[in-house]
Amino acid sequence: MASVSSESSPQIVRVALPVPLRRLFDYTLPEGTTPRPGCRIKVPFGRRTMTGLVVSLENRSDISPDKLKTAIECLDTEPLIETGLMKFLSWIADYYLHPPGEVLFAALPVKLRQGHPAILPVETAWQITDAGREKLLLGPGRAKVQHAVLSTIAEADVPVTPAVLKAQFPGWRAAANALLRDAMIIEQELQPAKAVTIANGPDPTRDQQNAIDSINASKGRYCCFLLHGITGSGKTEVYLRSIETVLLDDRQALVLVPEISLTPQLVDRFRTRFSCPIEVMHSAMTDTQRMHAWERSRRGLASIIIGTRSAVFTPMQKPGIIIVDEEHDTSFKQQDGLRYHARDLAIKRASDAGIPVVLGSATPSLESYANAASGRYKLLSLTERATRASMPAVHILDMHKLPVDNGISMPLRDALRENFQRGNQSLLFLNRRGFAPAVCCTECTWLAHCIRCDAKLTWHRNQARLRCHHCGHEARWPEQCPDCGAMSLVTVGQGTEHIEEAIRKLVPDARIERIDRDTTRRKGELEDRLDRIHCGEADILVGTQMLSKGHDFPNVTLVGVIDTDQLLFSSDFRASERLFQLVTQVAGRAGRAEKPGTVLIQSRYPDSPWLRPCIDHDFEAFARMALGERMATDYPPYQHLALLRAEAPHQNAALEFLNTMHRAAMHVLDTHDTISDVAIMDPLPSVMEKRAGRYRAQLLTQSPSRSKLHMFLHYWVEAIETSRLSRNVRWSLDVDPVDLF
Repeated sequence: MASVSSESSPQIVRVALPVPLRRLFDYTLPEGTTPRPGCRIKVPFGRRTMTGLVVSLENRSDISPDKLKTAIECLDTEPLIETGLMKFLSWIADYYLHPPGEVLFAALPVKLRQGHPAILPVETAWQITDAGREKLLLGPGRAKVQHAVLSTIAEADVPVTPAVLKAQFPGWRAAANALLRDAMIIEQELQPAKAVTIANGPDPTRDQQNAIDSINASKGRYCCFLLHGITGSGKTEVYLRSIETVLLDDRQALVLVPEISLTPQLVDRFRTRFSCPIEVMHSAMTDTQRMHAWERSRRGLASIIIGTRSAVFTPMQKPGIIIVDEEHDTSFKQQDGLRYHARDLAIKRASDAGIPVVLGSATPSLESYANAASGRYKLLSLTERATRASMPAVHILDMHKLPVDNGISMPLRDALRENFQRGNQSLLFLNRRGFAPAVCCTECTWLAHCIRCDAKLTWHRNQARLRCHHCGHEARWPEQCPDCGAMSLVTVGQGTEHIEEAIRKLVPDARIERIDRDTTRRKGELEDRLDRIHCGEADILVGTQMLSKGHDFPNVTLVGVIDTDQLLFSSDFRASERLFQLVTQVAGRAGRAEKPGTVLIQSRYPDSPWLRPCIDHDFEAFARMALGERMATDYPPYQHLALLRAEAPHQNAALEFLNTMHRAAMHVLDTHDTISDVAIMDPLPSVMEKRAGRYRAQLLTQSPSRSKLHMFLHYWVEAIETSRLSRNVRWSLDVDPVDLF
């Protein structure tokens, strides 16, 4: 193959582009340009001009000189992605067998992907002048807002920022501009705060202090800690104390949370404790806000970065510690595109940076717990609640034997009424939104199905719509059964809407607050509802798992779990783990303050062995039982998995593709003796075969050796990419899948 080379300065730039190809692209450099790795560069690609990222500078290329195009211009004078982060991202591309350009660009905010400059807004503040002080003596006159703004600036000990004025005066900007024009105030650039002040927190318990001492002792070196604390044991206080040490060393802390709903409460606690720059990164931010937060972190101006899973890619100039809160949560797994797990990447990133990483949970994932048991992670245990409150008493209500009204058993109804009369709050948990999960005909048993998915339509009575929770398809309530013409259509089962309505009838004077995806769509709605709960303006809370995670409701003394049975008999191998996690997390909302708590769990299978550890708050007993089951069935953590998924518009196309890939996989195994312990399952239709109008199938591979599985996957993915059939389907390779659906 022809090549171009130069023995002097590099003439070739190797560029990553956000395209679905597992390769880099070579370009010649424009005259007088020598970009550094990590800088963005504008290049021609086909008929388009694209923004790429410089990976390396080379003296030679395997591409013929006459086929090499010349890069257009370099967009940055300094690298946006430093060498360590570049190596980390390259490792991700290799581990998840994902196109390197898509991985590298996943680490950039949208604005930077689009080629916008990496700049920060100049923050300004105002101080009063001598002329302004003389103006104050004359009184407000008719310019009352100007006088009020001027008074506020005059009384402040430090320059006053726009945020301070905005919070107090609706017309502050026009007033400030007028004062500035008349030289009553002067504007100056606000310098970043250099000193970190730390407020006092509660005295740690003995367990908390032991955990804090262990984490602080690992300062400046890698160690992975699993902080296993019962609900209400004060894991956040351990985080805060550990971060305090990092901040005093002028280093940065990265805190990952699973969902945006947990962010406001956590951020409030951090801002109450620390007077330092704190950046928040999540999907609800605008593109500009995210770019500014990212850039402040990169420059070392942000002391603490709090964010959801994608924040794991955030650059840090002076990394000191990484914390993953609720590490067991499946929200840390990206389910499309680059299918990474943020918890696993946080561990890898901490290892690369030589800093400690803390995984916190009341219900650790079995993988993390097994790693702690084997000594790979250091286990830190918090065995008592920080407030010395006792764990709630848990009781199982046998739904076979009890009278039920709209999904609420009589003992739960009576407990709700009694708790309301005592002035306490109650929480009802049902992980199913909408009014009812099914609509059927009582004459012919017809069910309302989605026309695009193998799924039933959920009735949302408040919107008067039947809705598919998988593809978003909507329909009206049918006037009659489309199969038999009967008018006898009824709803089956309960969702959170139904439970809310039932409680209004059973406890008519109670103020009810429902929290699920339907009630919190508008910006700020979740925060408003949580504020009403904390202010005592709600008596009964009804919600999905949005209510179960991390929230502290001191006045909740009763928790009712409406339905656990859907997880008892799920085909998902993680179902028992998710059952224990959900029940434990939601039960942990009860009795967190001085008042004792009670948890009532409704089930038709009260003798299930999986419910006993929930009653006893015994994670170790659950883990022993669940790990024994995983070992017997060859599932993680004893086997490592990779799942090849395919989908196509026609029913047999996905299976035909996977059957061909199955033969290719067997050929790889036959020709490489060193990876013989990789097992290849037969291709199967997905549990929900049809979704959003496409037919889906999957092929599972597994091995007790992670390294051998990856060796096999690298050989196999080359065969997949070069297959003619791969052009007729959408396919994805999911390394370490969290579900098999």
